[in-house]
Amino acid sequence: MEKKAGGKVKAADKTKKIKGLHNRDNMGYAFIAPFVLVFLTFNIYPVARTLYLSFTDYSGFNVPTWVGLTNYIRVFKDKLLWEAFGNTVNIWSINIFLQLGIAFLLTIVFSDMKYRTRGLSIFRALFYLPNLIAATSVAYLFKTMLDWKFGSFNQILRGLGIISESVDWMGTPPLLRTSVGVIGAWMWFGNSFIMLMAGVQGINRDYYEAAAIDGAGRWKVFGKITLPLLKPIMLYVAITSLIGGLQLFDIPYLMTLGQQKQVRAVNTAVMHLYTMAFKNRQIGYAGAIAFILFFIICICSILVYLMMYSKKRKEED
Repeated sequence: MEKKAGGKVKAADKTKKIKGLHNRDNMGYAFIAPFVLVFLTFNIYPVARTLYLSFTDYSGFNVPTWVGLTNYIRVFKDKLLWEAFGNTVNIWSINIFLQLGIAFLLTIVFSDMKYRTRGLSIFRALFYLPNLIAATSVAYLFKTMLDWKFGSFNQILRGLGIISESVDWMGTPPLLRTSVGVIGAWMWFGNSFIMLMAGVQGINRDYYEAAAIDGAGRWKVFGKITLPLLKPIMLYVAITSLIGGLQLFDIPYLMTLGQQKQVRAVNTAVMHLYTMAFKNRQIGYAGAIAFILFFIICICSILVYLMMYSKKRKEED
């Protein structure tokens, strides 16, 4: 009798385990486990480790020594870093002004029914192409084109009679910053255009038909219907551009590689961080710069959000 009772208990346990394996909650946890593991390993751990190192004196080879807020205090006294922030903001301002300006103009043109039905997908692909080219190729292409002696850009401008002597685009700091900003705008205007056009296509056509019945003109329709309804997309484009702009590194770094005189003109915040971490071996200090940059991006993103929605809230009130 005891053996039978024991057998029943084991069978019940086995059944319970099988049911446990087939429990929907457990299956769900099993499916998301790889993602959670990868996310914790490659996203959360590096951030937490960087935060810890930002409070230490660490060169990458020694044992980290706790120094408290020393690195963060140093950030506010580092003139080169704030100069780099200034360069970053200058380049990003040129970039976003041109990028959104061109994207808006193209959106105005292509949101017209007459043009939208004629090869919009071809133009959309052509405008997006620069975004697909590797930053390394773009940097070397424009570095060659802007060369003072042999660059094709100077030759074209001289041929058109716009300039009489070659311009040193790479050797003059304001021109170099402007060039980097224009290159960024050329690379990303297609992405902004696609986002804005997607927003236009998502607007209910009834609004446009009602406006047409009322006899509204093209500009009035764009200003009163299209532009206000595009605000969420504009907010997304502005914030993503801000985040990308403040993390600018590849184009200015590759264009000035090995040219110390040019580096100072387009030394961005992330380039300064890179120099501190991998050239000067001050990884603890670089971690502090990374977190200060993170907080600046958060504050700027919140400000952009509030600026774009404060007017709407006032109108609703």
